[in-house]
Amino acid sequence: MLRRSLIVSSLAAVTAFAVGSAAYAAETQKSLSSESVLEAIKKRGKIKIGLSTFTPWAMRSKTGELIGFEIDVGKELAKDMKIEVEFAPTQWDGIIPALIAGNFDVIVSGMSITPQRNLSVNFTVPYANSGMGIVANKKLAPNHTKIEDFNKPNYKIAVRRGATSVEDVRRFMPKAQMLQFDDEATSKQEVVNGNAHAWVTSAPKPAFAALENPEVMYVPVADPFVLAAEAFAMRKGDPDALNFFNNWIESKHRSGWLKERHNYWFKTQEWKSQVAG
Repeated sequence: MLRRSLIVSSLAAVTAFAVGSAAYAAETQKSLSSESVLEAIKKRGKIKIGLSTFTPWAMRSKTGELIGFEIDVGKELAKDMKIEVEFAPTQWDGIIPALIAGNFDVIVSGMSITPQRNLSVNFTVPYANSGMGIVANKKLAPNHTKIEDFNKPNYKIAVRRGATSVEDVRRFMPKAQMLQFDDEATSKQEVVNGNAHAWVTSAPKPAFAALENPEVMYVPVADPFVLAAEAFAMRKGDPDALNFFNNWIESKHRSGWLKERHNYWFKTQEWKSQVAG
């Protein structure tokens, strides 16, 4: 009898421990879920997206409205979540600190995945793939056919401050002088005005710039000299939101929606008449 009582007591203790553990696990999961940005988004009924304007990811139309590939992505995401979307244009070199500070929920702004950025934020799976290109001034840098041609001490290369192009210029053109500007338009204009030999930026902007300024600019290297993958960036410690965004991106890849929208903005200029300037 004593042995049987001990067995029954042991089973009861094990059962109580299992129930207690399950309850603790459930409570922990509930706590973790409640801390996810997804819960804040659902409660608010709106997702706040941080971005920086640059062609053709996000631009101002003639009426001042934001348009571009990034804007399509943000609107589609909000539609599928059955909520509203709010875009928060932010200076590129301060966009990650602004995300960490909670100014918006996620960055959807053509941000390339890099180890340095990944130390501060988590990245989703890529939703777009591009690469780094170059467009040059015909008079200052004529007939160049390779990146090495621009690696000269007297050459000035324009880039956007805080962009991956900064590191690419340092890597591939270490002898050149790098001119950093806060926006894409100024970087491009420096080459048009003859104040810089070339502008390094993500494709397809070099090709678009050459088409817009055929008398002044040309693309010396047709293919991107650095390949890149762009992803959503989000605050660390939020597996629920990361899982949701990853699955959303994968579903849009499978349906062909992302490819169709990317082709429209990156491989055509059908949208050009909508853009101011």
